[in-house]
Amino acid sequence: MSKDAIPEKIMQHLNKKHPKATDITAETTKHFGQDVIEVRVKENGANAMDIYRANGNYHVSGINIAPDDLMFATSRENLKKVFPEYSIKEAFLIVNPNGVGEEFDVTLESSGKLWDVSIDKAGNIEKKEIN
Repeated sequence: MSKDAIPEKIMQHLNKKHPKATDITAETTKHFGQDVIEVRVKENGANAMDIYRANGNYHVSGINIAPDDLMFATSRENLKKVFPEYSIKEAFLIVNPNGVGEEFDVTLESSGKLWDVSIDKAGNIEKKEIN
């Protein structure tokens, strides 16, 4: 999704929450079974992720975590099955604001390509696509 395609309601919230944001990108995706708009920004050299419902209302923020803190053993095993050689470039923990559960949104490099990968609370790969 281009920056110009991000709904105005979301841009207004982003401008308040991240007034010095640069490199704003967005995509429509699913988290916790809901259609959402995932927005990533860079602010003061740090990466941030905010997730909005399809109607533009703020839903939750992803927590930027160190790759070493990433997921569960099953998550690592499942990544190895799909990407025998990989390097995690960035990882976000997304905690369900409406109840129990967490997911991970990971950017990784494998075979010279960057991948966006979503991992559910059980360690299963929900989505993988070339970045």
